[in-house]
Amino acid sequence: MDTVDQLVRRVSLRDLRIFLTVVERGNLARAASSLSISRPVVSKSIANLESALGVRLLDRSPQGIAPTSFGLAVIRRGIAAFDELRQGVREIRHLADPGSGELRIGASEYMAAGLVPAVIDRLSRQFPALQFHVELNAAIEQLRARKVEFVVMRLLSPQLDPELQAEILFHERVYVAAASTNKYAGLRKVALVELMSEPWILAPPEIVDGSPIVEAFRRLGHDLPPATVLGLSLPLRNGLLATGRFLTIVPGSVMRFGAERMLLKALPVEVPDWHLPVAILTLRNRSLSPLANLFIEELRAATTALAPAPRAKRPGQRRAGR
Repeated sequence: MDTVDQLVRRVSLRDLRIFLTVVERGNLARAASSLSISRPVVSKSIANLESALGVRLLDRSPQGIAPTSFGLAVIRRGIAAFDELRQGVREIRHLADPGSGELRIGASEYMAAGLVPAVIDRLSRQFPALQFHVELNAAIEQLRARKVEFVVMRLLSPQLDPELQAEILFHERVYVAAASTNKYAGLRKVALVELMSEPWILAPPEIVDGSPIVEAFRRLGHDLPPATVLGLSLPLRNGLLATGRFLTIVPGSVMRFGAERMLLKALPVEVPDWHLPVAILTLRNRSLSPLANLFIEELRAATTALAPAPRAKRPGQRRAGR
């Protein structure tokens, strides 16, 4: 029987790349077009890979192709292998020219409204040639697919997928905020109960049990006022706040780092802190590029004053949220 090392020597990186592209594109013709090669070349490459490994990797039918259980194993390991190779190339480029390169990261809507752009601004001033790609949609899925190196977001549950790990940065403080033209903006003291009948803009994570605004109203013996607008779109929220009529909840990191610090005013209302942390999520056992490590160091430095969590109590497993 061939040893593992003998089998590995038979596997061509080119054949592996073609196989992954076939699975990604769904058939041989689309894969061939994507790779700018002929369909017979794709077929031969798949056959070579199956011959080298001694198993069938694809099930073929009139409806298309699908990976076998062997194919799924090759996909998982193949994606990781190419990801490590890309990380190695990035590291070489960084060593050759520390001030250039690109970094792909994921972020929640709120983190992309304040903290993440603040760090990008700081690093881009030091290294003008750096490029940053920020994914807001399905950031966790992008991380699992190794299309981003890490994700910055608030965690909403003590459970995290085993393939992920979290480093807690801080616990978010939240504020009741309004435009500077709002009737409450100039007052030195405002009771939360006075705001019961005002039009509120809230996001889904802010109306669940345990959220700071829900707890604040319950301490007064009241339910949370119904939201006039419910949604997470920051442009929509800021557009409505500009009318001077609406109230909303703004995370402290956004008020500290984001454009909101110039557009909004925090009202003098006591609201509890979020008991759930903001964290950096990474894949376990995945090497980070030098640029990713540099960005993470800047994140740590920027958040030292934002209600940091005790490092000794850092949980190892949490589920991602907003």
